[in-house]
Amino acid sequence: MSKGKIHGRTTIRDVSRLADVSVATVSAVINGKPAVSETLTRQVRRAIEALNYQPDYLARSLRMQRSNILGIVMPQFASPFYAEVLRGVEDLASQQGYSILISNSRGDAEQERKEIFVLISRRVDGILLATADSHFAYQRQFTQRFPLVLFDRFPPAFTGTVVATDNAGASFEATNHLIQLGHLRIAIIAGTQGISAADERIEGFRRAMYEAGLTVRQEFLKHGDFNMRGGWECALELMKLPSPPTAIFSHNYEMTLGLMRALAEIGVPCPQRVSVLGFDDFVVGMDGFSWATMFSPKLTCVAQPSYEIGRQAAEALLKKTKRLDGQDHSEEGFIRLRAELRIRESTAPPSSL
Repeated sequence: MSKGKIHGRTTIRDVSRLADVSVATVSAVINGKPAVSETLTRQVRRAIEALNYQPDYLARSLRMQRSNILGIVMPQFASPFYAEVLRGVEDLASQQGYSILISNSRGDAEQERKEIFVLISRRVDGILLATADSHFAYQRQFTQRFPLVLFDRFPPAFTGTVVATDNAGASFEATNHLIQLGHLRIAIIAGTQGISAADERIEGFRRAMYEAGLTVRQEFLKHGDFNMRGGWECALELMKLPSPPTAIFSHNYEMTLGLMRALAEIGVPCPQRVSVLGFDDFVVGMDGFSWATMFSPKLTCVAQPSYEIGRQAAEALLKKTKRLDGQDHSEEGFIRLRAELRIRESTAPPSSL
């Protein structure tokens, strides 16, 4: 038996001998380091294929005190938004040789806390978190040597790295679209109070109304708690008012679904009697159609850069893991990504104009 083999298993030394290169060169090729020439890289890969060599990632992770696994905690799995974020995380992580462990907090702060410490106990190299905890009181329990990046949702006092949509800016632009169409009675169906995304979207709405000299009427400010039933109930309440809104801005796709169902049930045509503007737009199915174009009329929506949020959050987290080894010196801070307003058929001037 060759000295380079352990109980008959091909080792990195076998690969180095067949490729006629050093063990360090084989290791560099396996780890994707750019210092190796194309010629030597091809030699090593041919040797790996010929010997059917399988790197021992467990042994390597123990040696390097790394698992090459990232943890991610989200408030729900069923959301198309978080599915797109996850796709961005997976793509970047896979390119860098990392796997991911996914946890569901169900939007509960205590469950989130448990999931985080389960991930830590499994020795993940870092965690991506869309927090359900508006206080994040256990932030100080993370030492400076444990990488953490928040995405989408974050507490007001958080001082670390965050990747999120520019929610206030997107809401400001969307509200301005309705104002420019001539709407004066604009209602919003907002998300859960205390969640950063919900609060920021209200902030953008209020700023646009204020700058246009319009009053935010209290009866036009509803909270649908980011779910379909909430959107449905809020829409029914709004349209039963003595002077109902001529436009409704719904702050996530689930509430928009509830809103459109309510309008259909009570026979209120859109946009003839009320314009509808939604937050979130997604590609559905293999044909690449937007879900908002499946409605009649096609919905005007704010499209979040959900895939890019995931990709950039994973990139920021990997930079943190490398910084622990002195390889990177990236600064903490907020990364705000711009959303896109997609104007379609569901918004039009009010019928009185």
